Amino acid sequence: MALAIGVSLKMYFGHARTLEWVDAVAALARRHPAVRDGIVRLFVVPTFPALVPVLERVAGTGIEVGAQDVAWADEGAYTGEVSAVELAEIGVRLAEIGHAERRRLFGETEQVVADKTAAALRNGIVPLLCIGEAERMPVADAARECIGQLDAAIDGSPGGELLVAYEPHWAIGAERPAEPEHIRTVLTALREHLAATPGFAGGAIYGGSAGPGLLTELAGATDGLFLGRFAHDPAALEAILDEALRIRGAAA
Repeated sequence: MALAIGVSLKMYFGHARTLEWVDAVAALARRHPAVRDGIVRLFVVPTFPALVPVLERVAGTGIEVGAQDVAWADEGAYTGEVSAVELAEIGVRLAEIGHAERRRLFGETEQVVADKTAAALRNGIVPLLCIGEAERMPVADAARECIGQLDAAIDGSPGGELLVAYEPHWAIGAERPAEPEHIRTVLTALREHLAATPGFAGGAIYGGSAGPGLLTELAGATDGLFLGRFAHDPAALEAILDEALRIRGAAA
C-alpha cells in the first residue's frame, strides 16, 4: 500500500500563488521516484476556485486532487454548496470532511459529517475523514473517542474507500505535533477498527502540525501524513517524499 501524503492549502494562498505552488509540486512529482514509482500517493487540496486549473496542471503527474468540503446533497437549492456529483464530474478524487475547523467554526455535527461522508461515497469520492479528540486526554480515551467518531461518520454510508486523517484538535496549528507514542496508539486502533469494519477499506494517516521527520518517527504505524503549513514550501514536501523513499527502501 502506498503511503498517502497530502497537503491542504486551507485559505492561506490567493489564486495566483496557489497555481505557482501547484506548478512547483507537479514538477516535484514528475521527477521524484517516490511518486513516480508508486511509493507515495500524493494529493493536494486547494480552494474550490482553484480545482479546475489545478486538475489541469497536475494531469499525468500521479497527483490526486481533493476538495476542502462537499455538500451532503447531490443537487438542489443549496446556495454556496458544491456537490460530490460535480466534484466527481470534474475529476476530483477526494473530499475533506469533518475537519476541526468545520466543526468548531461552522457548527458541523456528527450527523452533518455522516451525511457528507455518505454523499462522497455514493458518488465515488474518497472521504478524507478528519477525526480527533478536542482536548488532551489519556491515549486510551483518545482512541475510544476517535473510533466513536469514525463509526458515527460512516453510519448509513454505502461502504467504500476511506482515508481517515487523525488530527487531535489540540495539535492543529501548534508548534509541534502530538507525541509519537500517542499518535502510534491512536492510529493503530483506528487502522485495526477500519480493517475489521465490513464494507470499508482504506488507511489512517496523521495530521496536526505534521512536518519533516515525523514520517520517520511513525514508520510502520501510519499510512501517511496530512500536511498543512509545513508543506507550503515545496522543499519541505520534497524532504517528506525523501523520507518515504528511505522508509520503504529500508523495509524492502
